[in-house]
Amino acid sequence: MKSITVFTPTYNRAYLLPRLYESLCRQTCTDFLWLVIDDGSKDDTAQLIQSWKLDNKIEIHYVYKENGGMHTGHNLALKLINTELNVCIDSDDYLTDQAIEIVIDFWNKNKDEGLAGILGLNSYSNGKIVSSNLFPEEIKQGKYTQLKSKYNIVNDVKFVYSTKIIRKYPDYPTFENEKFVPLGYKYGLIDKKYDMLFLNKVLCIVEYMPDGSTLNMFKQYYKNPNGFSFSRKQSLKSIYTIKEKFILAIHLVAESILAKQNFFKDNNQKVLTALSLPFGLILYIFILIKK
Repeated sequence: MKSITVFTPTYNRAYLLPRLYESLCRQTCTDFLWLVIDDGSKDDTAQLIQSWKLDNKIEIHYVYKENGGMHTGHNLALKLINTELNVCIDSDDYLTDQAIEIVIDFWNKNKDEGLAGILGLNSYSNGKIVSSNLFPEEIKQGKYTQLKSKYNIVNDVKFVYSTKIIRKYPDYPTFENEKFVPLGYKYGLIDKKYDMLFLNKVLCIVEYMPDGSTLNMFKQYYKNPNGFSFSRKQSLKSIYTIKEKFILAIHLVAESILAKQNFFKDNNQKVLTALSLPFGLILYIFILIKK
């Protein structure tokens, strides 16, 4: 059995997948498999993957499902993965040539029962690190939800998880007529019990595409208010600072109004949410304008 699964939820990204595939073929360590979760693509994704399977350069597993959004691709992938580790590489991103070797070596040297996985670095194609800072060299491990408050690290990092640990946690929920739930919901749950190893190595090269979720966030807020309001309520229970929770509460108010939900229900930060009401109303109006 391989040590790590690289999984890729994808939707109509046949024009981008070759770059990721080529990066997998260049890996200095082949102790991995590639699991592609096709979220109902209508382009040539299936034919493309089949041609690569016939090339037999790397081990590829391909699964087609009805379109349900990226989080449902994560749900299905985590049911199928049997390797010790897993990492999600989006269809518009690709791995550095030594990423698999670096991850496996680092994990084997440092893993223990109190660790859920590894946080590594992402960079742009020009070499600039995506996160605002590196992990502190003197700190071996910590929690994703405390990166900003404790280490002044904001923006994307790369998650590599122990499969047996991430599988302990519930699926991302689904909501009728919505196709997005923030992935941080599950990361926050894991943080309550486990730490993540810090790895100051670039594992993934990222590119934010015009049709991707990152560059269309206000549109996502508008189209998926139930998914976002659910995630905000769960995040308010995580180990964020009061300032961070206040920002979450502002979003909760705005997205709950969009979803026609009660933002106080199942909310353990009712006072903070009440204080955030004026700002949440402003954000709600801003979302309507920006969508």
